[in-house]
Amino acid sequence: MTAAPDPVQGVLPLPSGENSLHISLEGFEGPLDLLLDLARAQKVDLARISIVALVDQYLAVIEGARRIRLELAADWLVMAAWLAWLKSRLLLPEDPDHDEEDDPQLLAERLAERLVELEAMREAARRLNRLPQLGQEVFARGMPERLVVEDRSGLSADLPALLQGYIVALRRSAAKRPYRPKPRKLLTVQDALERLARIVGELPEWGVLQGFVPDELVDPVERKAALASTLIAGLEMAKGGALELRQDEAFGPIMLRRQSAAPAEPAGEEE
Repeated sequence: MTAAPDPVQGVLPLPSGENSLHISLEGFEGPLDLLLDLARAQKVDLARISIVALVDQYLAVIEGARRIRLELAADWLVMAAWLAWLKSRLLLPEDPDHDEEDDPQLLAERLAERLVELEAMREAARRLNRLPQLGQEVFARGMPERLVVEDRSGLSADLPALLQGYIVALRRSAAKRPYRPKPRKLLTVQDALERLARIVGELPEWGVLQGFVPDELVDPVERKAALASTLIAGLEMAKGGALELRQDEAFGPIMLRRQSAAPAEPAGEEE
């Protein structure tokens, strides 16, 4: 077995590894991409390279390693095809009407540029795949959650039995009386007006608004409704001149009494 050739000046061999096809031919042993670089720089004698042996080794590697990535095998095939094409250019007689655009050196350089662009696109695709995926790692606003329903009841029933049970339930519910909530005992504004007219006439001094709410109302909702009705009734009576209302500070207690010529201070307040 001959030793792998040393790097030639002006040609930088790519590192061999899982992405390189190692071949052993007469006149060369090493990675396939290195052979293509040497041929492009005209640093290796392609006349001594057997394209048939190269193709045989390529097929043997593909058949022996089923886990090779498709794009990697395609890169190797492109390299081998270009080597075969370069050698055919050497073996065929030179065409006097040869176009500079078909020069092997230019075509090899274009191939190298395309391979670099292809690798750049693959790297960009890998970076995109590493980003958070919509619907997997991140979710858009208003996107419904994926709910998995698991039946762990262990119960089973056929459709006729289910329909029969549904009909029985409908008949049972139809026989029942409709639900009617218990009516609340609410103090209306008219009732509050009549109550204030009776009480305030007997109390010449200031009284707190909460003291005019009936004591028999113990439910919080009923007491709040009665307090609101009493306040509205007090405002109506004050508007008519029958009552006086007073509140010394914001959110403070509301005081009321019957109308008098000389207003007096609220009970319990002393300087």
